[in-house]
Amino acid sequence: MTPILSDNYYVYFQEDAYAQLNAYLVKNKPSTIFILVDENTNVSCLPILLQELASEIHIEIIEIEAGEEFKNIETCSGVWNALTELGADRKSLLINLGGGVITDLGGFVASTFKRGISFINIPTTLLSMVDASVGGKTGIDLGVLKNQIGLFSNPEMVLIDTQYLETVSNREIKSGMAEIIKYGITYDVELWNKIKDHNVLNISATNELIYRSIEIKNEVVITDPKESGLRKVLNFGHTIGHAIESYFLDAAEKENLTHGEAIAIGMVTEAFISKKLLNFPSENLKNIKKSIIDIFGRVQINSSDYDGIMKLLIHDKKNVGGQVNFVLLADFEIFKLDCKVEESLIIKALNYYNS
Repeated sequence: MTPILSDNYYVYFQEDAYAQLNAYLVKNKPSTIFILVDENTNVSCLPILLQELASEIHIEIIEIEAGEEFKNIETCSGVWNALTELGADRKSLLINLGGGVITDLGGFVASTFKRGISFINIPTTLLSMVDASVGGKTGIDLGVLKNQIGLFSNPEMVLIDTQYLETVSNREIKSGMAEIIKYGITYDVELWNKIKDHNVLNISATNELIYRSIEIKNEVVITDPKESGLRKVLNFGHTIGHAIESYFLDAAEKENLTHGEAIAIGMVTEAFISKKLLNFPSENLKNIKKSIIDIFGRVQINSSDYDGIMKLLIHDKKNVGGQVNFVLLADFEIFKLDCKVEESLIIKALNYYNS
């Protein structure tokens, strides 16, 4: 696959990715290589990476606990302390090997340690390959509020190897498919049509979807790197979706949702709002809901949950002046940014998802 140039770095694919990584190590000669993993990627993914590394440079492994609940400043402090104790300096390299929590948090840690050390992202989940691989966003959560602390900082390169997808659960594969669906209905209807006919658990047939998704996100973020305009389209489904994800993360009686599961609910509800406010076609709304329920099943959201979800909406990082902002659709590929929505319509949208 042809490498994709994103701003000032490349996304490399499959075997070429490791050739480029080894060439980078020869050219730049980092003083130490640090590899950030969680307890899952340490066991399942690290051996794959170590087998591909052709370097005599000293390697240290730093492991953190897996899960969104550990994407916080306390975990960052632990990694910063580990880097310090292991002698990291300004010439050190941090390789982030894992899903979106690892790449988001690891990028933030690297960008702030000693005012910035180099880092490379190797996403190992479908979600992180199609979402976190480009765009330069790094960050952590503040309590249950997602991605409230962070900065824009680009990696040296991103490596995509779909071999890592064989190490994750079917649930995680489905989670990543939510972001691909988003790209399809907001930006490329041909991609959406391919998804509808695609077996989401067929990893070998997913390469084309991954590549096109990265192309789309790259096109958007190069045009609008700091999310002042076009890049906001990537937030479709995320306004309500993030609030639901945070609510389930904080509610002791609820099972945590994956990011993709929450965003899938967000896309159904925000497509419903789009129908009411922008006349998004009813047939398209039905198709989105059917496809998402077929892939993800239906999550039980009780009416008693609505108040907690609504309270979290006001903390969405895209809001301005206390006003919740939505990306809505007039049709596939036709979107409107910064839409204001009444609370009563959001409740109706949640009811539609539940119906």
